[in-house]
Amino acid sequence: MKLSVLGCHGGELPRCKSTCFLVDGVLALDAGSLTSTLSLDELLKVDHILLTHSHFDHVKDLPMMSDLIVGRRDTPVTIWSSAECTATLKKNMFNDVLWPDFTKIKTAKKKPVLQLKQFKAGATFKIGRYTVKSIPVTHPVESCGFVISDGQTAMAISGDTGPTTKLWQVLNKTKDLKALLLETSFPSSMQWLADISGHLTPKTLAGELDKFDRNGCAVLLYHLKPAFVTQLKDELKDLPVQVLELGDAFEF
Repeated sequence: MKLSVLGCHGGELPRCKSTCFLVDGVLALDAGSLTSTLSLDELLKVDHILLTHSHFDHVKDLPMMSDLIVGRRDTPVTIWSSAECTATLKKNMFNDVLWPDFTKIKTAKKKPVLQLKQFKAGATFKIGRYTVKSIPVTHPVESCGFVISDGQTAMAISGDTGPTTKLWQVLNKTKDLKALLLETSFPSSMQWLADISGHLTPKTLAGELDKFDRNGCAVLLYHLKPAFVTQLKDELKDLPVQVLELGDAFEF
């Protein structure tokens, strides 16, 4: 499995891009930086987008992408999201008010530009050649982490979450887990904000790592809030983790 870091921050400033990862060039994890990072040719190769949750920084490029690819693909791009996230996209994004409903706009081949596929949080399902296990985590809206396997290698992403339990129970039973993309958002001095917004700080991250039987798995941190990147990196320097940077690429 090849992983490309398109966006690894919890917001945007120059040199900071919202959350978005690309697996093997065809499966996007969240959609915070698709159109600001990929070329049109690269966008057209993305067949599936798997969303952790509905917050703006994780879905914001879906409308822009739909407008760019209309009429250029024979098959729709499939957006996979939980029940609550799917309902939010239908009501608040693709509603013909904020943005045209590209799940209804069809190409010359009578196929929609986008199709929404809903899963129940906690379910396991197939996306192309990947098996995906969804895991409910702790956030103000329905948010999921995922374990993604191609049958030989597995990687995971936490989604936006505060301290949680189920994620670690699933990860500790996952064979061949090579990498975990794990959120950390605010410095420990802002624990009050992390707690009410469902995020981790270096302090709570350390506690979460104590729940994890790593077995050599790489822990790759993302979702650092742009205003606190320097401070967060200083607070994280003694923990056994790697802070992701834009443009990082891995092969597992």
